[in-house]
Amino acid sequence: MISTVLKNFLKPLAIASSLVLALNTSSAFAVSVGDKAPDFKIPRLESKGMISLKQYRGKVVYVDFWASWCGPCRQSLPALNSIRKEFRKKGFEVIAINLDEERDDAMEFLKEFPVAFPTARDTSGEVPEAYGLVGMPTAYLIDRKGYVQLVHEGFKKSDIEELKQKISTLLKQK
Repeated sequence: MISTVLKNFLKPLAIASSLVLALNTSSAFAVSVGDKAPDFKIPRLESKGMISLKQYRGKVVYVDFWASWCGPCRQSLPALNSIRKEFRKKGFEVIAINLDEERDDAMEFLKEFPVAFPTARDTSGEVPEAYGLVGMPTAYLIDRKGYVQLVHEGFKKSDIEELKQKISTLLKQK
C-alpha cells in the first residue's frame, strides 16, 4: 500500500522534474551575448551559391531569422535594408536567414518587401537550432571578431534607434 502511494506521488514529480530539466537545457544552449556566434554555410535564397558567417569576419554582422508568415518581419526587413544602407560602407552587413518550408513563399515575400542584403535559406533547421532560436523574428548582432553583442527578439519601429546606436558603437571598435 505504501509502495503504491509512493509510486503515485513520485511519478508526477519525476515527470515535472524532467520537464523543468528539458526546458532549462534547451535554453542553456541558446546563444547569448558574449558567446562566439556559430558559423554556418547555407544556400542563398535569391541566387545560386552559399552564404557563410565566416566570409563576413571583420565586419559587424546582423544575422536575422525571418519567415514569410512572420508579421513583424514585414517591418523589420525594410528597416534593416535602410540601416544596412546607412552603415554598409563602414563595415556593416545584414544576413537574413529564411525559415519557410516553401521557397516560393519566401520569394513572394521578397517581391513585396525587397531587400538589398544577402538572404539565405535553411530548410534543415540546423542554423536556428545552433543559435537556440525560440521565436520570430530573432536576430544576433555580431562584432568584428565573431562574438554576439546583442540578441534581439521581435521587432518594433521603436527598436531602430537603439539598434543603430549599438551598430555605430561596434563599428568604432577595431
